[in-house]
Amino acid sequence: MQTSKNSPGILLKPKALWILAAIGLVLFIVLQLWLPSVNEPEQQLSKTISKEQARQAAASFAQTELGINGNFQNAHVTYDTKPELFGYLTKENLIRQYSKSYGKQFPYDVFHVAFTDPDDILSLLSIDVNMQEGNVVAFEKVISTSNATKQTLLDYGRENTRSLVAREGDINLADKEQLVRPYLKALGVSEADLELATAEGQYGLLYGLPNYEIGQSRAQIQFYFEYGTVASMETKFTVPNSYNEYLSSQKTLAYILTFAGYGLLTFVLAVLAIVYSIVTRAYTSFKRGLFLASLYFVLSMVGAINMLPYLQKDSLSNSILIFSFVIQGVVTLLLSGSIYVSLVGGDALWRQKGRNLWPRAKEPGYGRHVLTAMTNGYAWALILLGVQSIIFLALENTIHTWSTTDASQSTYNMLLPLLFPLLAWVAGIGEEAVYRLFGIAMLKKMFRSTFVASLITSLIWAFGHTLYPIYPVISRPIELMFIGLLFSFVFLRYGFITAVFSHVIFDTILMSISLMVMGGGLNIAAGLFYLVLPAIVGYLIYRFNPAHKERPLGPIKKEEPFIPTPHPEANP
Repeated sequence: MQTSKNSPGILLKPKALWILAAIGLVLFIVLQLWLPSVNEPEQQLSKTISKEQARQAAASFAQTELGINGNFQNAHVTYDTKPELFGYLTKENLIRQYSKSYGKQFPYDVFHVAFTDPDDILSLLSIDVNMQEGNVVAFEKVISTSNATKQTLLDYGRENTRSLVAREGDINLADKEQLVRPYLKALGVSEADLELATAEGQYGLLYGLPNYEIGQSRAQIQFYFEYGTVASMETKFTVPNSYNEYLSSQKTLAYILTFAGYGLLTFVLAVLAIVYSIVTRAYTSFKRGLFLASLYFVLSMVGAINMLPYLQKDSLSNSILIFSFVIQGVVTLLLSGSIYVSLVGGDALWRQKGRNLWPRAKEPGYGRHVLTAMTNGYAWALILLGVQSIIFLALENTIHTWSTTDASQSTYNMLLPLLFPLLAWVAGIGEEAVYRLFGIAMLKKMFRSTFVASLITSLIWAFGHTLYPIYPVISRPIELMFIGLLFSFVFLRYGFITAVFSHVIFDTILMSISLMVMGGGLNIAAGLFYLVLPAIVGYLIYRFNPAHKERPLGPIKKEEPFIPTPHPEANP
């Protein structure tokens, strides 16, 4: 059985490891892929239209229903969602019923199509298109201020109800109802189902639909007007106040855990990494980690730029966008710096203790070690996916874990969705460097216990994932505490490189599936490529490492004395 100098103690035999990996893969397929498709067949089998189809549907609606003529080629199409509604339906197990009954007219997921200057008299035209059916469910048009009178310009700057009513123009309640009838017809809503909820003189026009209800959620259609014309239509289902209050308290808890439990403690680890990278410099080299930290920076910035369509959704000016990316670059540079000192300091701390958990490229057997780390990484990634599936199942049946949607994390809002799985390398490199390589060594030094050190670093890492739209908020810390302990085990038994490969492959599988679910030959091909990319990287390092044919690194026995000697490249 092959072991590594990284790993004192007995390792799982390859046969046993891959049997566990096969079990993990089956659990993942059954619990995370197959069962959801069985429980929510309508949602899983419904085919999403393309962004181009959404643009065409919106352009047709603008011409036929809104009477607008112009250039409809210049459109910004993004994914938008109603997370409160989706979350409530998921929490109450009403998704399937809702999709079947109201999914066409009141979808929670839409393509938001914003047109650039379709007509000289408009400063804004946006239309929401059902992602599955392709029908229009909402729109907004704002008349250009260049076509408004001086009084209406003054009204734009006032937020009181009186000025808003004045901006509507000289129309009464009956006029409003007459104006919205074509849109109600296009939406497919019968006037008999409508219940007027707006009085004469009030701003806008609101209809309730008493027959459209699910749980404690009720359907509404809201219209607004400008200068005697319909300016906007919105279809929505309300959610109960009790749910909103619960969600608000959960988000507050998430911010506390993120900024106090994760942000503050991670900052402390970064400061300690700076200190110990200097104090223990005799055991390592400051050239170590430069490549990985640089790769982390480049891929992180690629990920940030990839979210440009989502940022442009809010019509931010170019100067604001540039400023935002500059700030993002500075923050990412600081994070890359903390990862660099974590790599240097962590490597030095383990070598100081007599353990080589991150071999150097010039050490005998390095190429073979990387190749073995890659293959073991695939096995452990599958095991981890199986464990995650069991944890999800346990959480759903105990604390009733549920999730909602988040437009800021959707591949539909990326400039190039096929770049999305590259972020797996960002997480794998950065998190394993900070919370395993350095974090465990540092906290073991403080608490004299490997398990306590692994547990604390796993919790810090887990708290950094609480802003994901998964509730109760405590769900992710529970899940990732166990996942983090397993990553710690992989790190301590197989070494840093195996832990990085395991983490990267684990995230790559999840991200690649998200990419392939979007459909399209390119996305599917890219997803498959990312699944084998770690194997390609591992093999190339093995193939072109000068010492790849030398004997593998052997284990360090616990009783074996270790005589520290300064590394030749270390600072004096």
